[in-house]
Amino acid sequence: MPNSEFFDVLEVRDPEAREDALMGALAAHVAQAKASAPYYARLLADVAPDAICTRAALASLPLTRKSDLSAIQAEHPPFGGLTTIPAGRLARIFVSPGPIYDPEAGGRDYFRFARALYATGLRSGQILHNTFSYHLTPAGVMLECGARALGCAVVPAGPGNTELQARAIAHLRPQAYAGTPDFLKTILEKGDELGLDLSSIRRGHVTAGPYFPALRQYYAERGLTVLQSYGTADLGLIAYESEAREGMILDEHVIVEIVRPGTGEVLPDGEVGEVVVTLLSPEYPLIRFATGDLSAVLPGRSPCGRTNTRIRGWLGRADQATKVKGMFVRPEQVAEIARRFPALGRLRLVVERAGDADAMTLHAEAAEPAPGLAERLAEALREVTKLRGAVALASPGSLPNDGKVIDDRRPVG
Repeated sequence: MPNSEFFDVLEVRDPEAREDALMGALAAHVAQAKASAPYYARLLADVAPDAICTRAALASLPLTRKSDLSAIQAEHPPFGGLTTIPAGRLARIFVSPGPIYDPEAGGRDYFRFARALYATGLRSGQILHNTFSYHLTPAGVMLECGARALGCAVVPAGPGNTELQARAIAHLRPQAYAGTPDFLKTILEKGDELGLDLSSIRRGHVTAGPYFPALRQYYAERGLTVLQSYGTADLGLIAYESEAREGMILDEHVIVEIVRPGTGEVLPDGEVGEVVVTLLSPEYPLIRFATGDLSAVLPGRSPCGRTNTRIRGWLGRADQATKVKGMFVRPEQVAEIARRFPALGRLRLVVERAGDADAMTLHAEAAEPAPGLAERLAEALREVTKLRGAVALASPGSLPNDGKVIDDRRPVG
């Protein structure tokens, strides 16, 4: 779609057509993963791929957790059997903290960031000043490949060296910045201090850090359009912001579910839960990949005209495991209690200090509490966690919709 406000026709297709296309590709994707990736051959041994053609069928498959990748890869190096091609045929191999080894297959824009950069306003013939790291981790390459796919030149600046960055911008006159949300402010302030003209930068694409309202306001007051995206080293782009600035729009090549933390149970739209992604990549066919991040689906469509589902962006971490009296308590255990009491609403296990000891209180939403409900919940809490705790019943809708099922309020240090 040359000279369009949209990257391609996929962004504005009818939502039903998009869903049909995604579900139509899903069964073949599962079949290929099972046939070509040893990890999925084991994990999906009893799964008939042809049956995985709906969201309900997808939700029946097991999760693969990002938090487990390091151990999976250590047991079956280099990639845990999750890739479908030999390591020597990849374009690049990255190392993320963990360590986790992230593959990049060949292709023009493997991580799909061109779409997000286009929504930010980057166009062919412009220059992107890219401050993401090119050392071991993939962020620098992700944004560079996206920009090159759009026909843009890239300054591979990397992080740090603030004065040198400011002088390079003043000399090269790039139109756009890519990097963490706060580093652009640091560069601009250094430019002000040095009396440099950095006015060529009119747009910024930020990710890999919190984008606080005060920072948005700072950029707006300087007349800059600075938008954000959400992705991971494993998956590439998941969602991106448009100039409507109303949530993040899902990439066209992922299937996203929001599940109850500690489970694979899909939550209704609007409920905060863990982001689970199925990546429609033949080389790295991640299926129900649990990111450990929290978000929620937003209702309706974006005012910008893009028709894909929107999420609220990054809302925190889903892995809320904590130690109580020397024993781990995990979100999966709270989910098990919820399964035993299906009439309840949200549950939240609050951990505090009572004097010199740890204390747990299970808060549970109950519309019409039956006699003895609190006592039965306390017993279930003890059975599941092997620890004693109090129970506090709450009215429906009174617990926060923030995805938090374990709230550790003990002071740090």
